[in-house]
Amino acid sequence: MKNTVVALVYDFDETLSTTYMQDYVLIPELGMTPKTFWKKANQWSIDNGADQITGSMYYFMKKAREKGVKLTRDNFAYCGTLVKYYKGVEEWFDRINAYGEKLGLKIEHYIISSGYEEILEGTSIRKYFKDVYGCCYAFGEDGTPVWPARVVNYSTKVQYISKINKGLGKLDDKLVNEYMEDSKRRVPFPRIIYFGDGMTDIPSMKLVKTRGGNAIAVYKPKSAHKEKAVKLLKDDRVNFALPADYSEGTAIDTVVKTILDKLATERNLDILKLKEEEKKKQA
Repeated sequence: MKNTVVALVYDFDETLSTTYMQDYVLIPELGMTPKTFWKKANQWSIDNGADQITGSMYYFMKKAREKGVKLTRDNFAYCGTLVKYYKGVEEWFDRINAYGEKLGLKIEHYIISSGYEEILEGTSIRKYFKDVYGCCYAFGEDGTPVWPARVVNYSTKVQYISKINKGLGKLDDKLVNEYMEDSKRRVPFPRIIYFGDGMTDIPSMKLVKTRGGNAIAVYKPKSAHKEKAVKLLKDDRVNFALPADYSEGTAIDTVVKTILDKLATERNLDILKLKEEEKKKQA
């Protein structure tokens, strides 16, 4: 029971990064400001009865064609290299992994994001994640997107939480709905910590919290975003509402380490109970 797996699952935009991943480079490449782009993309989705995330993926393709910008995998990955993170993010993973290792816990990190896997592949922190679940494109012979291959929204985020819980692969869509006893699940919900900031995270946060895990709503320090996070706490959708500062000794660092302490203690207590059960059998 040593090396017990614990999953830390993160949204990306405004949870780890300071804004949407497309805003840093991709949208300016199209000659637009993020505010103008998202307003027009969302209006296109409304006008065409499209899911907003699917609609925005199409709108990126449409504007890129109009502007003569080639959205290749290399271009997307380059956008990832210029993502800016909240304070402490780049040092967070090694520190938490080391803390878990001292407790006999195997920490696994995952991203579930409505952003683009192609951009995430270029980020400096991609190497820390066991898997990344995001929107992605199908590419044509010329190396540019032809269709949204996968769309991640508030409902599909829950599906990926279930895949992590059951130990399934990214494309195991049939198995995700099959019944599995809790004892056979690779990462039980009490050993899942979910980090998110917005509306697309609410169903996942609520699921993790309800099933005995921990959900953390993060907000940009010293901003009006705090009210949104505190409302999630007040509405009983999350366990914690904390500033998105991942430095050592901050609130989020202390909370996560305390959760890991608790999980290790509970694991150790279970081991002691099993030993007593063995005594009963031998008596």
